[in-house]
Amino acid sequence: MRRYQIHIILAFTVLCLFACIFLVLGYIPARASLLYGPPASPLSISDRIEYSARLLWHGDALTTPLDPNGLDQPFRIEQSESVSSVTIRLADSGIISNAEYLYDYLVYTGYDTTLQAGEYSLSPALSIIDIANELQDSTPEDITFVILAGWRMEEIAASLPTSGLDISPEAFLSAAQTPPQVLALASPVTMEGFFFPDSYLLPRTTSVDQFLEAVARNFTQHITADLQAGFSAHGLNVNQAVILASIVERESIQNAEMPLIAGVFINRLNIGMTLGSDPTIQYALGYDPLGQTWWTNPLSAENLKFDSPYNTYIYTGLPPTPISNPSMDALRAVAFPENSAYYYFQAKCDGSGYHTFAVTFDEHLANGCQ
Repeated sequence: MRRYQIHIILAFTVLCLFACIFLVLGYIPARASLLYGPPASPLSISDRIEYSARLLWHGDALTTPLDPNGLDQPFRIEQSESVSSVTIRLADSGIISNAEYLYDYLVYTGYDTTLQAGEYSLSPALSIIDIANELQDSTPEDITFVILAGWRMEEIAASLPTSGLDISPEAFLSAAQTPPQVLALASPVTMEGFFFPDSYLLPRTTSVDQFLEAVARNFTQHITADLQAGFSAHGLNVNQAVILASIVERESIQNAEMPLIAGVFINRLNIGMTLGSDPTIQYALGYDPLGQTWWTNPLSAENLKFDSPYNTYIYTGLPPTPISNPSMDALRAVAFPENSAYYYFQAKCDGSGYHTFAVTFDEHLANGCQ
């Protein structure tokens, strides 16, 4: 009888053991897979069981945000930063409730091997699982697009393919031929000259028309009443002032000289003298495939004879449109030029970027480099 009881106990024990094995090897991983997706293939069987059990133990904590009303905050993952360091900092920053919970989920899914270094905008209104998904892509929703002073439209177009905006150079240049209505104060022929140099924070989904509108509005916001009054004092409307400022921008290396250079050009305009500006010819010549630049330098004697309304050695007055996109310094220089008796200037011979100025042509020749 006693032997029979022992057999019963052994059989029950074996049955319980098999039940436990089934629970561990079958139910727990299956349940975790159902709730959280399949485990990462590199995980061993024992790791799959362990992390499946961990996730089931964490329960709703994985899907419940720490603060449903939480605000976005910046978070940066450094190159080669460990997963545990990232999860601990997220918890310390108040973005997630528990570093261990996120770590376990990352390991279970294999996301621990695909974390992307970079800048993120994360919120405690996201669950731990949501945060894990966000950490797989550091690409921000917004991009910063920079327009440099002195660029012409083609140079802006060339920077678009690597900007993060889905705007082709061709679409940009075509759309820029029709300025937005917001630029009515200047009535420009094209957008050339009205791409105010600045850093623009834009959604990646920005269309070409939205882009032009944002840039045009930024320009108009910078053309204040005192600037317009300054332009008018020298007989210039906004469009003419931008044309002149675009030339001053390309002629100047040292911003401190811009008001004096603007004054020289205004002196020339006032007596009907040609502006004689190299950058206007460079603009007319267009792209130089040999130099791989839009600004051919140096100009040859033949270049100076190039027949174009932009050649200010041949034609008096202002060219038809701006030749570049001028900075605020250049615009202010045109509005408030430095008064002088100068009609000429040329680069100093010391490579400093500064110029020598002259009243007469003979003085101008004497200032030439020997």
